[in-house]
Amino acid sequence: MSRRTAHPAFWVTTSYLAEGIPFAMVVWVTTTMFKDLGYADGAITPLTASIGIAWSLKPFWAAFLDMYRTKKFFVLAMELFMAALFGAIALALKLPSYFPIIIGLLWVVAFASATQDICVDGIYITTLDKKKQAAFTGVQGMAWNVGRIFATFAVVKLVGVLGKGSKTSWMFGWGLSAAVMTVLGLYHYFMLPTGSISERPRDAAAVMRTFGESASAFLKKKAIWGMLLFVFLYRTGEGFLLVEAPLFLQAKLSAGGLGLSLSQKADIDGEVSTIVSVIGGLCGGLFVSKLGLNKRTLVFLAICMNVPHFCYVYLSQTVSPDAPLSLQTIYTLVSIEKFGYSFGFVGNMLYMMQQIAPGKYKMTHYAFCTALMNLVLVPTQMASGPLADWLGYRTFFIFVVIASLPSIAAAWIAPFPNSEGDQAEGDEQGGGGASDGAKEAVAAAA
Repeated sequence: MSRRTAHPAFWVTTSYLAEGIPFAMVVWVTTTMFKDLGYADGAITPLTASIGIAWSLKPFWAAFLDMYRTKKFFVLAMELFMAALFGAIALALKLPSYFPIIIGLLWVVAFASATQDICVDGIYITTLDKKKQAAFTGVQGMAWNVGRIFATFAVVKLVGVLGKGSKTSWMFGWGLSAAVMTVLGLYHYFMLPTGSISERPRDAAAVMRTFGESASAFLKKKAIWGMLLFVFLYRTGEGFLLVEAPLFLQAKLSAGGLGLSLSQKADIDGEVSTIVSVIGGLCGGLFVSKLGLNKRTLVFLAICMNVPHFCYVYLSQTVSPDAPLSLQTIYTLVSIEKFGYSFGFVGNMLYMMQQIAPGKYKMTHYAFCTALMNLVLVPTQMASGPLADWLGYRTFFIFVVIASLPSIAAAWIAPFPNSEGDQAEGDEQGGGGASDGAKEAVAAAA
């Protein structure tokens, strides 16, 4: 039975909200929970950061999803499945050995979330024409950030009100997330379009053949190894901060941290950081739109992204158990770092779009780039906790500044094989590409 497609405002907003919630719960809320329950940074980051591999591997199974049922089917299935997994995590907190059980469940959540991302983006691309795609690109990022705010502000704030360091409080937090994902899944049953498939793959061999052709074309691009070196190095310093910096905010004053309460951390993670990140990204985009992306602007963006790491050096050097820092000082310096990161990160995404992706397989090649970009963050994020435990926060953040130098060097030597306007035409159709890249930029910058 045919059904009239709802206006995009009724499903773009909620579908990208539903993408932001599980990502934020896995990446940020889980680390906050384990820290609150008494785990050391060295025990938290190696396991939680490694889960990010799931989102990096999306290109390897995206095409296979078109072989069975519809994109809407997978979106609904994954949203309700994740709701059940959130409920299972809540119940697992009552078990004696809950830590490894929750880590295992989070891996499943991550793969379900990545599958949902692929199919939501596929519905977006195949349902909306180019004009509407462009019109709702900003809505994607806004809605995704609302999902992040829900997780890092509403959930953490609820837990802080119910009782810090309480597994029962965290059960309510995960239960709230499960309820919201269930409501979104039921809502999307009625409001989400089915999405279309331009050409359904005949079999797995056809999918693998096309994938092999696109991978071969990717490796034959002019200056590809120099461009990939840029992708690998541009976020080296930031990789050590992404997971560890929020843990530093939460760590006790006696351990060298800033000693923020869950409520204060919710304010800075869920509200201040998100708002500042969005503003920084917009300003970075305006900067590049005015001056273009070239070697000089790319180096400037790299400097803007990495120099603010000194904010954490200052925070870690000046705080002490006898002299806690004011909230105004903490909020100001964290905001400066977030603004600089989001401003400079624009260079990373635009470089991949304009220099690496152009060609016949632009969508797939951009997906390769974002996958590699996120994959190379995994080792630095995993190592950040053990390094912070070993070095102490004061020395660790000095190390981060030193580790940021390759990022600026990478921008300095980055090749520019595609001059302005020299963009090859043609691209394949399908789910999980163009809009996925825009969302990845928002996710990483936030």
